[in-house]
Amino acid sequence: MRVLIVRLSSLGDVVHTIPVAVAIRRHYPDAVIDWVVDEAIAPLLAMVPVIDNVLVLRSKNVSTISAWFRLRRELQLCNYDIAFDVQGLVKSAVVARFSGATRVIGFSKPFLREPWAKWLYREEADPGSPIHVVERNLGILTALNIKDRSYTFPFELVDIAVVDEIHARLGGRNNPFVLLNPNAAWVNKCWPAESFGAVAAYIRDRHGLRTVVVWNSSSKEDEARMHSVVASSDGAAVSAPPTTLVELASVIKAGVLFISGDTGPLHVAVALGTPVVGIYGPSNPERNGPWSSRDEVVSASGGCQCLKRYRNRGAVGVVRRCENSTWCLEDVTVRDVCVAVDRSLSGVFADA
Repeated sequence: MRVLIVRLSSLGDVVHTIPVAVAIRRHYPDAVIDWVVDEAIAPLLAMVPVIDNVLVLRSKNVSTISAWFRLRRELQLCNYDIAFDVQGLVKSAVVARFSGATRVIGFSKPFLREPWAKWLYREEADPGSPIHVVERNLGILTALNIKDRSYTFPFELVDIAVVDEIHARLGGRNNPFVLLNPNAAWVNKCWPAESFGAVAAYIRDRHGLRTVVVWNSSSKEDEARMHSVVASSDGAAVSAPPTTLVELASVIKAGVLFISGDTGPLHVAVALGTPVVGIYGPSNPERNGPWSSRDEVVSASGGCQCLKRYRNRGAVGVVRRCENSTWCLEDVTVRDVCVAVDRSLSGVFADA
């Protein structure tokens, strides 16, 4: 059996779909499992051994039309038996249909981000009433009568030079460090950089640990936010070197704690088993937050008013634009996050 998974983006959503590939491999060990993804995220999937082939929808340095024709030709050579669209967009449904698979399976209409996608499927899967997005993704496998709900992420990482470079910046190989990620794709999910800096100073003074600020070197906004965190940390934080996605995963695995808003690197940290403190505002941590009992979530007191209105309209997911007069993440205090850090680090070092 040859299976295609279609989940093109974004980083966190791709991470949340990996258990689907794991479940297919567990139930069909001889299956060939391929995945179509945006080229920016493809290196991450190359570290997942249950995936046989990573096919890329190219978005850099090629025209959109040529990228689509190239992908279609590549897919139609593979003779797929099943194609799963786990994204629920018209774009991802088109990719699944391009595969020529005998069975093209997507979610039932209530679980689609773009309802028109349903017209491109040959079958629909109803995941039931899941709360977390990982469980919802696994629900697409009801079409194969697979009821596996295991949150499994079998990454294969390598020890690479960037981790040694971080230790050198901190002054020694044996020094544990905390990671801060002040950035996100949506500005309304970014906690203030100065607040991150204050948390870094607290971690040094209370726990004797240095912090490392990760950032996307292709984004000027990320770089500026990183510098603001370092500058406001009273010397407690240093910048991580520019990293690829593969290098970032190794850096995250090396940290003792990862502090971030709701964004892709946070979900990578959760999948790798690095303890996290997640700072949530315009997104629902019950839906796409960490699931380990050792992880911490800090959210706005009284909740995000934009998110409440969003839910009342029957929508799910992330509020991408703030509609309120005050920003919900401003209600998350440095003290709130520091209390969560204390709880998390006490568990980390208790287990050491």
